[in-house]
Amino acid sequence: MPLKALLVIFCLYLSCNLTAQEGSSVSIRKVVIDAGHGGKDPGTVSPDGRVKEKDITLAVALRLGELISKKHPHIEVIYTRKSDVAVALDKRSAIANKSKADLFISIHVNGARSRAATGTETFVMGPDKSSSNLEVTMLENSVILLEGDDYHTRYEGFNPNDPESYIIFTLLQNAHLEQSLIMASLVQSAFDKGPIKINRGIKQAPFLVLWRTSMPSVLVELGFISNSNDLRYLRDKKHQDQFASLIFEAFEKYKQQYDKGYNNLDYVTPAGLKDEGSNAGKSDSEQDEQQEIHYRVQIMAVNKPLAAGSKEFKGEKNIGHIISGNLYKYTVGEYLSLEEARSARAKISEKFPQAFIIKVQKGKIIPL
Repeated sequence: MPLKALLVIFCLYLSCNLTAQEGSSVSIRKVVIDAGHGGKDPGTVSPDGRVKEKDITLAVALRLGELISKKHPHIEVIYTRKSDVAVALDKRSAIANKSKADLFISIHVNGARSRAATGTETFVMGPDKSSSNLEVTMLENSVILLEGDDYHTRYEGFNPNDPESYIIFTLLQNAHLEQSLIMASLVQSAFDKGPIKINRGIKQAPFLVLWRTSMPSVLVELGFISNSNDLRYLRDKKHQDQFASLIFEAFEKYKQQYDKGYNNLDYVTPAGLKDEGSNAGKSDSEQDEQQEIHYRVQIMAVNKPLAAGSKEFKGEKNIGHIISGNLYKYTVGEYLSLEEARSARAKISEKFPQAFIIKVQKGKIIPL
């Protein structure tokens, strides 16, 4: 299937998910834990050939599931695999979607040609912001080559070894990017406690296993099996349990925040204003205006502030933003009625297919 056709299909799929997302909050009832690779696909392998990624990821995934089930017996934990079997990437996301899970956690181990590469990192679905991520992305996606000759059909013409196939992902954003970024930031914060101390941060990349999931999703890279120091921790059962405990710690914080409603920590900066957290210098009428209910069209969420006039805004004017934890949710316009907002969204979505409407009152997002 041509890439343009793939883009159209994906954007239609995205719009359906966003309709449900508007004004919603998150309640954790089901979690899918995905142990990367398995069976005939070993994943990355240690330089001496003795340690395989598939065994590490399975051990950590099973332990993480045990921790969640023990602390929260009402939460259903679903595994994409519980033994050394091969599971196709599209089947992994299908398992999550069919179960209507609230969170998808994919666990992996990194590898690189450079033995000096080290550290943990967590990915969310999105365009590759750095060419250094391409090696990791192509490595993980190349699994589909082991899934049979029909992978071109099943993955709609995607070629994991062709860098041009990744260009299309620069036009896409995950419908649940905000929640995914929050979970990713909590994982990386927990990883600061070790056992691997190098924190490579949060990144976006076009991983196929995240592409089709219709819920907040993260892909965790525990460390580099190609690095002798990382390998020492990755192969050790005690430290595998520690990795699981740290991801569980992140999950606990994510659950606590989202069970209360993820809008509780939002702060809204009215469109067109530069002040990011204070009413100092505003007139009474301006402060009163901020208290009124209005609607906005949210176009993106990123984990760092963008400069005024940034190219990411694609020429849109009247840009505002919402500070939500470590996220900056960028919006267009302020509309007094939902009808006005819907009309604006129809036009804005030509540039931002993932755009959706939010409702704001007293500096907070409220249910739509």
